[in-house]
Amino acid sequence: MKQLLLILLLLAEPALAQSPSGRVAAVLDDWHRAAALADEPRYFAHFSANAVFIGTDASERWTVTQFREFARPHFQRKTTWDFKPRDRHIDFSKDGKISWFDEMLDTTNLGVCRGSGVLVLDGREWKIAQYNLSIPIPNAMAKDIVTKIGVNGK
Repeated sequence: MKQLLLILLLLAEPALAQSPSGRVAAVLDDWHRAAALADEPRYFAHFSANAVFIGTDASERWTVTQFREFARPHFQRKTTWDFKPRDRHIDFSKDGKISWFDEMLDTTNLGVCRGSGVLVLDGREWKIAQYNLSIPIPNAMAKDIVTKIGVNGK
């Protein structure tokens, strides 16, 4: 029994020693991996109960329940998304209970995207409270895009 406890402590030590930024990054990395593997329970377990997902279309502001309903067919068909994060920046509130981040994403279906969001510390776990997926538009193309979608985005 003591050996088992020692082994568990040795395995847990790297996670306990991980920096706050490292813990947030690990949550985001696992969340992205869960999507790529079409692991719906694991993916949605990373959200806080009152989380919001904001998609690339102006109409896409979903609660977790709404987003799960939208995404479920993709997870069931194993036709989910595979986002590869890079250039990630993570910051924290003074009390260390709120984190916000932004990251560039290499995607297979949308090209280069940007993800940004907020995580909250729920007990000892970081949970995604808001995620915003956007497609960065080069400034040189912005006027043409605005003209195409209309000033009001409709």
